[in-house]
Amino acid sequence: MHVTHSMKSELKGTSISLQNSNSLSNTTPHNPLSGALKGSLVSLDGACIEKLLFHCASALESNDITLAQQLMWVLNNVASPLGDTNQRLTSWFLRALISRALRICPTVVNFKGSNNTFQRRCMSVVELAGYVDLIPWHRFGFCASNNEILKAIEGFHRVHVLDFSITHCMQWPTFIDALAKRPEGPPSLRITVPSCRPHVPPLVNISTQEVGQRLGNFAKFRDVPFEFNVLGNTPPILTSSELGNESSSFHFESMLSLLNPSVLNLREDEALVINCQNWLRYLSDDIKGSPQNLSLRDTFLNIVKSLNPRIMLLVDEDCDLSAPTLTSRITTCFNHLWIPFDALETFLPKSSSQRTEFESDIGQKIENIIGFEGHQRIERLESGMQMSQRMRNAGYMSLPFCDETVREVKALLDEHASGWGMKKEEGILVLTWKGNSCVFVTGWVPSDMRDHIDVDGN
Repeated sequence: MHVTHSMKSELKGTSISLQNSNSLSNTTPHNPLSGALKGSLVSLDGACIEKLLFHCASALESNDITLAQQLMWVLNNVASPLGDTNQRLTSWFLRALISRALRICPTVVNFKGSNNTFQRRCMSVVELAGYVDLIPWHRFGFCASNNEILKAIEGFHRVHVLDFSITHCMQWPTFIDALAKRPEGPPSLRITVPSCRPHVPPLVNISTQEVGQRLGNFAKFRDVPFEFNVLGNTPPILTSSELGNESSSFHFESMLSLLNPSVLNLREDEALVINCQNWLRYLSDDIKGSPQNLSLRDTFLNIVKSLNPRIMLLVDEDCDLSAPTLTSRITTCFNHLWIPFDALETFLPKSSSQRTEFESDIGQKIENIIGFEGHQRIERLESGMQMSQRMRNAGYMSLPFCDETVREVKALLDEHASGWGMKKEEGILVLTWKGNSCVFVTGWVPSDMRDHIDVDGN
């Protein structure tokens, strides 16, 4: 095969070397890599690792198991779950590649680098608070969204938030606190959440109803009138034996019929807010079998637009991982998920259990992005620019961020390491780490409501 031959030729000419290369040279008598692979691989930089990952992905897509296995041997000598940033990240990519290879060829050798295990467990609420505070990956979106919501609901005495997020309402205590401080007094707050969520970290050890009860207790303490509703039938809390099945139970299609004014009990005198945090990526973008030629993702956007929200907040990671082929997304995935690994490296020791657990959650994401295709690949990120175009196509108008939001976000980032920053791009607020885009926040209204909304951003 021409592609395989060119890969082998390129790898022959590299300066990459391999420690303990006997195992590799014994794999095939005339190994195309054996002449170049000598010495130590531990110090390989990210660019070399990217190239190895790309070639391994290409070999797997070409069903060249021999070449893929050789490349995995090289990656195995780089990977270390307790090493530096690149080594730890490589160990998770190796695990995902092996998982994919085993489905093609069950006799693929298992390597030491694939032995890291997911530290999946259900956290307490206190542990979850520490989890989201570790780096501003989630708090950035919370802070920017909350400030824009506060601006959008000025003058309203009733507020209804439809909350589609994966962080179990961790966004709302600070929002409730801000409402309590309103000079004219707090409005009544109603939060409605769907009963189902994607089976992804973080997971908690209490039910959605109990989450609502705790929010209600805090709202009562802050003298904010509060109501909490769960939309649909609430599933039971997962057992430990069910924590490994990430693609099994998120069937959001059944919830769409419930997103109507009657079921939601929408009221004319309340400001409706749609909050989507790390959510849309889990809604299928496949249009096959759709009678209206619309994906679930676009159908959802059309339905919530028909509810005439005062504002819709959209937050997710700023990276395009929607490409249909492994080779077209593996290096993008490596570069993007290097960011949280590198950020954790700056302040947590290599042996930190908190660091290991956070990285393990990212590892689960890597395994899904790299190891699976079809309906089993549920991690389908779009970049902020791509998602903004999707929103415009769906009939939404972008809202600029006000100066107060920018100040609040900068204050939040000042509490974290100096590598974190922020930039504004065409109506998008972006969290950065060492200049690399991490998370985006955007605000939207249905285009036909533009005359009723202040869009000057002041």
